[in-house]
Amino acid sequence: MVERVFETEFNRRHGPLVQRAAAIAGSLFDGSAIDLRDTGDEKAGDERAASGRKRTVRLARGHHAALTRESTGVTTVTYADPTAEASLAMLLAAMAGPDEPIAADPESLSVFALADRLANTDIPVLINGPTGTGKEVLSRFIHARSPRRNGPFVAVNCAAMPEAMLEALLFGHVKGAFTGAIQASEGFMRAADGGTLLLDEIAELPLPLQAKLLRALQEQEVVPIGATRPIKVDLRVIACANRDLATEVAEGRFRADLYYRLNVFPLALRPLRERPEDIAPLAFALALRHAPADRQDGATRVPCLSDAALAMLRLHSWPGNVRELENVIRRALLLAHGKAAITPEHIVFDSPARLLSAGPGHSGEQARAEVFGNDGARKLSSIVQNSEARAIVATLEACGGNRLRAARELGISERTLRYRLASLREAGIDIAPRGLAGGLR
Repeated sequence: MVERVFETEFNRRHGPLVQRAAAIAGSLFDGSAIDLRDTGDEKAGDERAASGRKRTVRLARGHHAALTRESTGVTTVTYADPTAEASLAMLLAAMAGPDEPIAADPESLSVFALADRLANTDIPVLINGPTGTGKEVLSRFIHARSPRRNGPFVAVNCAAMPEAMLEALLFGHVKGAFTGAIQASEGFMRAADGGTLLLDEIAELPLPLQAKLLRALQEQEVVPIGATRPIKVDLRVIACANRDLATEVAEGRFRADLYYRLNVFPLALRPLRERPEDIAPLAFALALRHAPADRQDGATRVPCLSDAALAMLRLHSWPGNVRELENVIRRALLLAHGKAAITPEHIVFDSPARLLSAGPGHSGEQARAEVFGNDGARKLSSIVQNSEARAIVATLEACGGNRLRAARELGISERTLRYRLASLREAGIDIAPRGLAGGLR
């Protein structure tokens, strides 16, 4: 991939953008599987795409951004400004493979760089982070970069398994070991032999099973239910938790010995709101994934996110992290059906998913005029103000109108929150949360 930068004509046309992308992609993607080409070099790109040896990405300069994936798998990125955030985001989204991570924020890139170094070892890894931040994506990245990459990757959600069946599902059982065991089962740990076992939401494991898991990890062997002899396994364990396991240990809900067995090298993924530079490439990747293919030629023409839409996404607090972003993008694709761009009017957040009403004396047309200019173009200052207001209202509602708690959740002081509330009222925006008859406290 990077060698294309040294081709004179390709470098003249696309060098600035490709160099920016290469600095990021080198730590995330398999560069040998990516073939970057100018749109004028169509034949070679088609041959490589047809052979299945490479993911072909064609680059074109144009007045308007465009993102298209052909039925052959070739992706075309058309951009105007190589220094724009959207241009880099589109290219990263086009370059990423189905199971490869997408990131651009320095915090995220540092985590993946460390994970790449860890991949060559067999030490257990504990990944902490809120739900929906990409812990399984990071786990698969570690597996793919490890010597075990050709072995199985088995992901187990400990919270999704019925407690009565957990032991049998993890360790397996012999035929007739219990009622309904009409045939033997190897269990998840034996299924992961030679590869990687991901134990997601491990804090949900009941204490008795934690002790059995600890022994299995220490001895690298399992005893299926109903069996009398242990069976050796060779696997690497990655555990994920959305709660602080140290706190769980202190409060007696998680075994200290298992915690220290898993916590050999901890990694942490921050909430999406604290990784703002990840939002644009993730948004384009999700749009590329969910945009419907054209029924005529099978190509996928993705409506590109406008700069104003990207500004709205960056200002949102993202309580649902990447899962919420995926919901927002899928809605936007539906609302922007048939249009070339996703604009702010197509962005509907999970919480709150409503526009704030104007204050007393403001008609609907007057409120619209405050957000839109005379020519109907949305003003960036109004986008910022309304996005901030939505975040404040949602947080106040979640905190029952308590301003001190809401300020803590928003990461600002109570004084700053009071100032923001006063400014919004002066702008004619009603910020009273729904269902709080007693008002703010």
